[in-house]
Amino acid sequence: MSGLIGKKIGMTSVFSAEGKNIPCTVIEAGPCVVTQIRTVEKDGYSAVQIAYDEKKEKHTSKSLLGHFAKANTTPKRKLVEFKSFDRELNLGDTVTVDQFVEGDWLDITGISKGKGFQGVVKRHGFGGVGDQTHGQHNRLRAPGSLGASSYPSRVFKGKRLAGRTGGDKVKVLNLKILKIIPENNLLLVKGSIPGAKGSYLIIED
Repeated sequence: MSGLIGKKIGMTSVFSAEGKNIPCTVIEAGPCVVTQIRTVEKDGYSAVQIAYDEKKEKHTSKSLLGHFAKANTTPKRKLVEFKSFDRELNLGDTVTVDQFVEGDWLDITGISKGKGFQGVVKRHGFGGVGDQTHGQHNRLRAPGSLGASSYPSRVFKGKRLAGRTGGDKVKVLNLKILKIIPENNLLLVKGSIPGAKGSYLIIED
């Protein structure tokens, strides 16, 4: 399964050949450098590690500086391993958007936007109270009963309650590539992708 590391630029829309306006996400994908080749003999599994986005040397640890020096490349911010690639790769090789073709389908993983502490209506989709009956007052978005009062006299683990929302790893499947701009390392992918502008994305073929 080929892959690439990218960065979310933002959203726009393009017109199809039929004149339909299609919303899409613009992704800066690569170029990525191969920084390590995992093998079954040495590591117990086979994979290819690639790195993306420049980083200053003074902000990089000595161990990572040595790691990047082996691949003869500058320090990078993001490292990701992919199980396999369609072609043979060696240490120091560069992977670009050229490996994708317009019309291909991608699985893209990102970190969703953090929304802070939220109630059950926003966090879990609770409906809230519809009709204000029996003296119902200012409790429209409350979670309701949390359990029995006499036994077990506690709230069960896993109960859906208010809490921190967002900031989770989310994978979106089957997104179509609408356009590739190789000179700018850009991918235009149909639909929306989780994450804020500038956040890192893992793109899998």
